Amino acid sequence: MRGLIFASVCMALASCTDGFTTFPVSQGAQQALTENVTIVRLDAANIARFSRSARGPQSTSLRASTNWEYKVGTGDILSIIVFEQPELTLASGPVPSAAQSGFSVQADGAFFFPYIGQVQARGRVIEDIRIEVAKRLAEFFPDPQVEVRISQFNSQRVNVAGEVKQPNRQALNTVALTLLEAVSAAGGMTETADPTRITLQRSGKVYPIDLKAFLEHGYAPNNPVMHDGDIITVPRRQTEEAYLLGEVVRPATVDLSLEPVTLTQALTRQGGVDGLRADARGVFVFRSVGAQMMVFQLETASPVGLLLGTRFVLSAGDVVYVTRSPLQRWNDTISRLLPTVQATAAANSIGN
Repeated sequence: MRGLIFASVCMALASCTDGFTTFPVSQGAQQALTENVTIVRLDAANIARFSRSARGPQSTSLRASTNWEYKVGTGDILSIIVFEQPELTLASGPVPSAAQSGFSVQADGAFFFPYIGQVQARGRVIEDIRIEVAKRLAEFFPDPQVEVRISQFNSQRVNVAGEVKQPNRQALNTVALTLLEAVSAAGGMTETADPTRITLQRSGKVYPIDLKAFLEHGYAPNNPVMHDGDIITVPRRQTEEAYLLGEVVRPATVDLSLEPVTLTQALTRQGGVDGLRADARGVFVFRSVGAQMMVFQLETASPVGLLLGTRFVLSAGDVVYVTRSPLQRWNDTISRLLPTVQATAAANSIGN
C-alpha cells in the first residue's frame, strides 16, 4: 500500500505543476534564458528611460504659412461701391440680395463693371481689384472713391469628415480658418475620435497631424491655416491595450488609447497584486522589440518598487505578469495532494 500511496502522490504532483506560467525571478536562473530575451531590472538609475510613452507628441511635416490673404475665385460675389456715383451700384427690388446687388466672378475669372468692362478678379486680393477699378474709372470720373468687398464667399471650401459630430463643407473667407476651428465648426470630435492621428489632404499629399500635441503641448505647426480644397479627416481611435495577467486580483486588459498608463496605475486599477499568492520579486512586463523580447522586472516588496512603477509607462502590446510565490505554489500543491492522500489512506485502512 505504501507503494500505491507514493505512486498516487507522484501523479498528483505532476498534475499540480501544470496550469500556471512560471518565469525565473533570480539573476542566476535568468542566465539560462535564450539570447533573444533581455532582462531589465527597473531601478532608480534607469527608470527615467521608460517614463515616457512610446508615442509622444508628434510635429507635422506640413509647411504652414502664418499669413492668410483671401484671393477671389470663381463664384464669389463682389460688392463695389463708387461714392457719389450710385448709378454704378447694381440694385433691383426694395431689398436687394447680395447676388442681386453684387458682381459675380464668372468662370473665366472676370466680372463686368459699367464703363470699364471686364475686370480680371480670380487669384487676386480685394485691394488689387479696388486699385484697378478706381484707376480705370478715373478716365470717366474725377478722382473716384471706390470700395470693394466680398459679399458672398463661394469659391473656396474645406471638407471635414470622419469622427466629428457634424461632417460638413466650410467656406473660407478673409479671416484665417485653422484646423482646430474647422473641427470645432463641424461640431467637435466624437468620443471615439483620435486627435493624435488626424490627416490633412492638400494638393494630392496626405499629412498626419497630431492636434493633441497643439492642444496640450503648444505645437503651433499642428494647427495650420486651411487652404482651398483641404480635406480634414478625423479617424476613429485605434485599440491600444496592455494585458494584466497572473497573480493580480482582477486580471484584465488595460486601455492605453486615452491616456498614458503606468505600471502601478494598471495594477492598482485592477485591485493590485494578490498579497497572499504573488511573488513580490516577480512583477514582469514583457515587450516585443523587433526580434527581441524585452522583459522588465520590478520588485514590489518595498514601497520603493511601487514608486518606481509610477514612472514606468506601458506600451501597446505589453504583457504584465505577476508570478506566483514559491510558498503559495507549495501550499497549492499540498492542498491538491491532501484529498488524494486521504483517499489512498482510507483505502489502505479498509484493506487492512
